[in-house]
Amino acid sequence: MGAHFNFELKATDGTARTGVIETPRGEIRTPAFMPVGTAATVKAMMPESVAATGADILLGNTYHLMLRPTAERIDRLGGLHRFMNWQKPILTDSGGFQVMSLAGLRKLTEKGVTFKSHIDGSKHELTPERSMEIQRLLGSDIVMCFDECPALPADRDRIADSMHLSMRWAERSRAAFGDRPGHALFGIMQGGLEPDLREESARALQEIGFEGYAIGGLAVGEGQEAMFGCLDYATGYLPADRPRYLMGVGKPDDIVGAVARGVDMMDCVLPSRSGRTGQVFTRHGVVNIKNARHQDDPRPLDEACGCPACRNYSRAYLHHVFRSQEIISSMLLTWHNLHYYQELMQGMRDAIAAGSFAAFQADFHAQRARGDVAQL
Repeated sequence: MGAHFNFELKATDGTARTGVIETPRGEIRTPAFMPVGTAATVKAMMPESVAATGADILLGNTYHLMLRPTAERIDRLGGLHRFMNWQKPILTDSGGFQVMSLAGLRKLTEKGVTFKSHIDGSKHELTPERSMEIQRLLGSDIVMCFDECPALPADRDRIADSMHLSMRWAERSRAAFGDRPGHALFGIMQGGLEPDLREESARALQEIGFEGYAIGGLAVGEGQEAMFGCLDYATGYLPADRPRYLMGVGKPDDIVGAVARGVDMMDCVLPSRSGRTGQVFTRHGVVNIKNARHQDDPRPLDEACGCPACRNYSRAYLHHVFRSQEIISSMLLTWHNLHYYQELMQGMRDAIAAGSFAAFQADFHAQRARGDVAQL
């Protein structure tokens, strides 16, 4: 393991955990929510604004960046941190998930995946080795193994074959990653909703050895109940002294439920994407700013929120700029959503440290259940 990448568990409360991941570019407080900066930008946000919400780490996207502007170009320009003006840690996904969702545009073999760009139809190949090379050129602090992720539901044989392929690719990813002090490689557990396949996958990954472990293949259509059912046992198959990352999750209640089940890291496009479509997350539930009832409302989105949208603007104004398709609407609503998500993470970290996570969870659900029409 790199000399400057370390995970320290600070406190546990039931299965929930809080800790700190140390990297040369700064500390990541866990449980951590990672805003998604797909194309080297969190849409509608300046990097310093993202940092102001409390984010310790961003996620970048291998698939999108390898196509445009290309990893080689980013490397020539000094790496992804300099390119996008974000000096804190960056995690990059491997490109596997995006390539898998191209369906008719890809061809899968033992070696890797060949696919056509969704931008211009040009042909590309992504293998474990090439994915590691791209992520090295980007300069990511946390690199993800190249894996295959089948959509659920899928039959057991398909899930087993896919998991075994991902484990072979994990071994190749580890070999290609090499020795890079200060940078971390995370393995990705697969196995669908099959406990024995999840356990087999976790064992195979630990034999290879990684700085952290991701739980992949969830939030792909199985529903919250099935996802929680899987997390009830899946986190227990992973080592307690390494970070656990649940990929692509999610809604606030998904996040609280995942933390309750021992997850340390999450990412999702939801807060930024919802901000651009007028969906706002608050303590009381989701506000649709496009609804006509907000047009004369002088109140903030959430009187207890300290973000610029809530401090300085009324619901009436936010309704107006959204309806008028003004760019400031995306900026303010995204800022609010990211602020809300980071406040939620801080609340959970504090509650776990204080041994009061069950009370935090109960209060979280009670506030949302009380989210009457007047609040929303």
